[in-house]
Amino acid sequence: MSASTTHGATPATGAGRDDRDMGTPAREGAPVTLTIDGFAVTVPAGTSVMRAAAELDNQIPRLCATDTLDAFGSCRLCVVEIEGRRGTPASCTTPVAEGMVVHTQSDRVRRIRKGVMELYVSDHPLDCLTCSANGDCELQDMAGAVGLRDVRYTPGDNHFDPSATGARSQAEARLRMPVGEANARYAPKDTSNPYFTYDPSKCIVCSRCVRACEEVQGTFALTIEGRGFDSRVKAGAGADDFFSSDCVSCGACVAACPTATLQETSVAAFGTPTRSVATTCAYCGVGCTFKAELSGDTLVRMVPDRNGKANRGHSCVKGRFAYGYAHHGDRILDPMIRESVDEPWRVVSWDEAIAFAADRMRGIQARYGQKSIGVITSSRCTNEETFLVQKLTRAVFGNNNTDTCARVCHSPTGYGLGQTFGTSAGTQDFDSVEHADVVVVIGANPTDGHPVFGSRLKKRLRAGAKLIVIDPRRIDLVRSAHVEAAHHLALRPGTNVAVVTAMAHVIVTEGLYDEAFIRERCDWDEFLHYAEFVSEPRHSPEANALLTGVPAEALRAAARLYATGGNGAIYYGLGVTEHSQGSTTVMGIANLAMLTGNIGRTGVGVNPLRGQNNVQGSCDMGSFPHELPGYRHVKNADVREIFEKAWGVTLDPEPGLRIPNMLDAAVHGTFKGLYCQGEDILQSDPDTRHVAAGLAAMECVIVHDLFLNETANYAHVFLPGSTFLEKDGTFTNAERRINRVREVMKPRAGYADWEVTQLLANAMGAGWDYAHPSEIMAEIAATTPSFAGVTYDLLDEKGSVQWPCNDAAPEGTPLMHVDSFVRGRGRFIVTEYVATDERTGPRFPLLLTTGRILSQYNVGAQTRRTANVVWHDEDRLEIHPHDAEVRGLKDGDWVKLASRAGETTLRARITDRVSPGVVYTTFHHPNTQANVITTDYSDWATNCPEYKVTAVQVGLSNGPTDWQEDYAAQAERSRRILTPAE
Repeated sequence: MSASTTHGATPATGAGRDDRDMGTPAREGAPVTLTIDGFAVTVPAGTSVMRAAAELDNQIPRLCATDTLDAFGSCRLCVVEIEGRRGTPASCTTPVAEGMVVHTQSDRVRRIRKGVMELYVSDHPLDCLTCSANGDCELQDMAGAVGLRDVRYTPGDNHFDPSATGARSQAEARLRMPVGEANARYAPKDTSNPYFTYDPSKCIVCSRCVRACEEVQGTFALTIEGRGFDSRVKAGAGADDFFSSDCVSCGACVAACPTATLQETSVAAFGTPTRSVATTCAYCGVGCTFKAELSGDTLVRMVPDRNGKANRGHSCVKGRFAYGYAHHGDRILDPMIRESVDEPWRVVSWDEAIAFAADRMRGIQARYGQKSIGVITSSRCTNEETFLVQKLTRAVFGNNNTDTCARVCHSPTGYGLGQTFGTSAGTQDFDSVEHADVVVVIGANPTDGHPVFGSRLKKRLRAGAKLIVIDPRRIDLVRSAHVEAAHHLALRPGTNVAVVTAMAHVIVTEGLYDEAFIRERCDWDEFLHYAEFVSEPRHSPEANALLTGVPAEALRAAARLYATGGNGAIYYGLGVTEHSQGSTTVMGIANLAMLTGNIGRTGVGVNPLRGQNNVQGSCDMGSFPHELPGYRHVKNADVREIFEKAWGVTLDPEPGLRIPNMLDAAVHGTFKGLYCQGEDILQSDPDTRHVAAGLAAMECVIVHDLFLNETANYAHVFLPGSTFLEKDGTFTNAERRINRVREVMKPRAGYADWEVTQLLANAMGAGWDYAHPSEIMAEIAATTPSFAGVTYDLLDEKGSVQWPCNDAAPEGTPLMHVDSFVRGRGRFIVTEYVATDERTGPRFPLLLTTGRILSQYNVGAQTRRTANVVWHDEDRLEIHPHDAEVRGLKDGDWVKLASRAGETTLRARITDRVSPGVVYTTFHHPNTQANVITTDYSDWATNCPEYKVTAVQVGLSNGPTDWQEDYAAQAERSRRILTPAE
């Protein structure tokens, strides 16, 4: 916990907050009453004396203690006297006892504390006035708290003086250096990490950073080397610094440090923050709550909020540090237009840009018909902004042509869970993982894609839970320091359904299913039909071993563990959904949970790990062409009537076009206009050539974004967007948690995104008059049953709530399907394996699958514009040593990656993380454009693209492909912006 939570920055915006550090973690137990400095206090058994005192607002001085970490008892500053006991025990490690009488401020205790502080300060530079932690330093505060006014010890051996002359400051040391010898105990500041520095001279060896790395993050990158006076914090081993060590730059150590030993470079640059605003991270679907700490209107740092119910004070490198893109020079802050994509951009006023866009869109509808234009909503924008964009197409354009990247990643989740359970979202909250006994991670990489959840999962695994990983690639969770999976089923890409059904075969044929749960909660006849299906010998692990590449005994052992190991929880990601049978796999996963009774209580469930920050919210808000907000079909007259009354229009009962249909229609000349908010379909969607052809065929493409992204290469109007720091609203994370997003700074381009959409709608005759996003949320609540009880006042009071939040659940619903399924009885669905049409062969013998890396996010538009690029400055192709050897490839070689759809070049990384026959790459950099390789095959139910299975060939390359060169040239031409003189 950073010192700023006890002093420094003012409390974050948001009612009902308690940011006090109580010194040690809370405990649960029978009530115990004791007396501290004459005052009685009752606390649970097991509580420390320090925390009991804090309940009386009596803050006992401390340095090594914080309530985010287990008590350690090393600093000896928190000593107290207890009547009837000898000595002066540390209050942080001493549990309370009935009738205990404690004295925290006796003369003896005060003398001891002052002496301890004197020893600390004797080996510490006294440069407080120029130190970056001045005013934000616990050592400084504790020196004042114990009344230290002088240090009696003469300068001698120390760690802060490089000159070895006894100098008390760096300036004095520089003056004395010629007459002294170098101090062997002095170590220079480590500046290897781009976001924080490590200054050993200011370290008091309290071990808070080491313990935070272990207990909070679970990386174990830090340790204490040496003994006694030679002790110091060390990152890694040998010659490692923070950058080269296993450190993942989550910031837990920085937040824990009580001095300036570990300090954000931003604090050194901008000074100590003076105020803070609680908001929600705009990266992955974990939805971490942060305090944006500012000095004036300058954002100084993002500190994970101890009150955040999704992250509980955890953070990752992206949310903690990678916010600099908000002020990057690439941001476009003025509207721009052009008649043709061959022309350079022309900067115009907001009024001219909006009028140009509205005239273009009206003209297209006049020429080609009402359904010739549409929208794409963003999974990075707020619920309120997304609601308005889908309303724009339905209430203003007069059609249902709305789609979102959520369909491109997790629409099979909505379909599969909707069919089996009756609702289109995960069943648990993230806290639930702390009670799981067996965790199945399938098609997900939590430590890279959802790192805060990944760290919480690792903590549970270290406590004894068992892990089953089902993934073609050996992700870090399979085997890393202090964590190892019980089973890794390294299946062949595209065989998810066969593996999941084979697990069900084992559970059913070996009688491991929970008959009582099934009879009580599910349709028994459907179960019997399903059980007959999965019991067929063709679904056995032995019959599928050759197909899936998973040894039969390993699969049987994994199935038995999940069925009999206690609370079983399944977490899955895009490696499940982005397949031609994505929906089938989701239904198969739901079948496994129902078979074993692992649904409806803490520690179990089926939990999709959503990719982007508001993927769940964009689905909830009706971004699909066939569904209105709340997952209700547009064909239902009673549902349309709700919105028709609210909006004063007549709605089209026919579903609209999905993104692939829009592109197809554009190529065929019937779809001509697109408003695309916060989404880069040219980089993120499959079959890049086809996307480019569709965009090029349109007469008006409006891109509403932060940067001139790849899609903007084919745009006619660019409307500047606002970052999450510049808006009010809500995000909904992967656990259905609705979190507040609060304005940290004013929109740099003049408008928040919801205001821009309203300007466009009104220019086309809408007459909207929203004055604040809270008014949009009121409309969402009035029209969407699962949000009926949601208000900003409630969110400010509770911090967050999980939908459904309505009269039946006024404070939200952490766990779904507790007593019954939303659809009534759970539905078992037959999951027949159907091989993808994408096949390997002599020309394309390898299978390509894709994923993400910790430091980068999605298409990299944000993270590539931060210092995160030092960890990942290019996409690389992972290839197994055997496949590399037969092709004559060495690590680092440039290779051509070719499929039936296209080809690109990138450098190779030879690794056994992938199996023979499988290659893997990330998709964060546009110069690689990995999606030029992927095909247009998609999920049978939802059109979710099959990113994870592409037949490819790999060979040596001597440079970029012709397509890459042509693409780069077109992009450069497209991004020209006329200067005022031109």
